[in-house]
Amino acid sequence: MFTRRAGAELLYTLAGLPLCLVGLVLMLVPLVVGIGLSITFIGLPIAAVGVLIARGLGNTYRSMAGSMLGLRVGKPEPPAPTRGIIPAVLRDAASWRAVLYVVLKAPLGLVTFVLSALFWVYGLFMLTHITYWTALTDKLGMPFTDVKIDTWPRAVLLSLVGLGLLYLAPRVTHGLLLLDRMLIQGLLGRTTLAQRVRDLEETRAHAVDDAAARLRQIERDLHDGTQARMVALAMHLGMAKEELDGEPDLEMTRKLIDLAHSNAKEALVEVRDLARGIHPAALDKGLDAALATLAARSPIPVSLSVSLESRPPQAIEMIAYFCTAELLTNIAKHSQATRASVTVVGPGPRIEVTDNGIGGASVKPGAGLAGLRERVATVDGTLGLDSPPGGPTKVVISFPA
Repeated sequence: MFTRRAGAELLYTLAGLPLCLVGLVLMLVPLVVGIGLSITFIGLPIAAVGVLIARGLGNTYRSMAGSMLGLRVGKPEPPAPTRGIIPAVLRDAASWRAVLYVVLKAPLGLVTFVLSALFWVYGLFMLTHITYWTALTDKLGMPFTDVKIDTWPRAVLLSLVGLGLLYLAPRVTHGLLLLDRMLIQGLLGRTTLAQRVRDLEETRAHAVDDAAARLRQIERDLHDGTQARMVALAMHLGMAKEELDGEPDLEMTRKLIDLAHSNAKEALVEVRDLARGIHPAALDKGLDAALATLAARSPIPVSLSVSLESRPPQAIEMIAYFCTAELLTNIAKHSQATRASVTVVGPGPRIEVTDNGIGGASVKPGAGLAGLRERVATVDGTLGLDSPPGGPTKVVISFPA
């Protein structure tokens, strides 16, 4: 009946009543006075004070909703910089939305408080009235509306009604606060456009970081692998040349040339692997062919099902390929799975990778799955994970159609 959520919502209702009433007065006084004196030079600064108070109250309500109701709402953008703070405040749409919320919050908070109090107070009174009735020496009871509670059946019935009111009280409070939640999300958070701009800025930053990390990885691969092979190739060819310039030792010369040949082939393999990591040649034939190549190379059996209505854009194909490749690599390394499956359906596409491993995977900041989520977000994609302990693990990557 009285859960943690019910207690938090009741506390929010109790704390919100004085705040909404006092806040409304604190906001309206300078705002109304400022508007009334707007023809003078002091009117607009006074009105701006009222708007700033509303914005501060909005921050307080948003913080209370986050800590007590578990409602996470993004903080709106600060006023756009202009020639002065007063024009910036008065032209800021988020601040005026906060003004509207403070105006609406006062009657809503009052109604929520009164109705919640009626259910809680009357419920407690009716439930505990039987204790007062039994304590009376004359057993005449106490009047309740037009009914006199002077018998055991009536006293028990009153307690049952009180119990029912207490059962409904947290649900009534929760229902009344749903409207408050909607107002907070609509008036005190970021607008859809502002949130979209913020998301695009974050995905652009992730894309830049991912590209920079990829370039650094390519540089390290070239420096540590291919460059070392080419240096060894040059050294062996130089030594073979020196042998041929003097009294040639055919056996030694043949050995040096063999080593140079071996280094050349190894360097060629590394260059091909590096090129495949930049742009897999299998993608030239489509995503289905590229994923079939990945499944064939996997150290564990992988069943593949691809059903695409049309070929996705090249950028989405690249991200889908590399994400699937990393997921299959993670399955082989960490999941202890004996089989996996990859299912791709259009038109997004939507990729589902599952395995029968031990499960327990999670998206941790800085870890592989977090990097995949950031990568797919650069093209407005999403990554979902379901990996209970003991398995199975399912990762779903969805791209926009």
